[in-house]
Amino acid sequence: MIEQYDISLAKPADAGTIAVMSRDYVEYGLEWQWKPARIAKKIRANDTNVAVARLGKAIVACAIMRYAEIEAHLELLAVQPNYRKRGIGRHLVAWLTETADVAGIQVIYVETRIGNAGARSFYARLGYKDIEIVPRYYCGRESAVRLAYDMHRNR
Repeated sequence: MIEQYDISLAKPADAGTIAVMSRDYVEYGLEWQWKPARIAKKIRANDTNVAVARLGKAIVACAIMRYAEIEAHLELLAVQPNYRKRGIGRHLVAWLTETADVAGIQVIYVETRIGNAGARSFYARLGYKDIEIVPRYYCGRESAVRLAYDMHRNR
């Protein structure tokens, strides 16, 4: 059976679900940073897109991308565990990348936990390259790998 999911901009009512997904699937073991109020603020922000993938009415994945003049930052990406490895995360990132391309963005940055081999492999398959280690990036305790996606090189 092929599942049909829709990618769209998040609504203010989605903030709680997105926050819980971040807490449970991204921020586990750390202090909860992406709480509902912060997500709601991002949904309202003019320089940010908060996108969700829905299967029916259920949110199965979410992402937040903030845009500057020539660069963007993928601040959050979460996919519910039982929907991983189905292409939903890849499509969600592609949707945001297309938006960045239209906006004239030249590079997209993202961070992931240094020990998260699955996330690093996922981003590498999408064309992201490791550019630096950021010590104590997560809550001052855990280091991150910063990756970059060069819009011109990857077209």
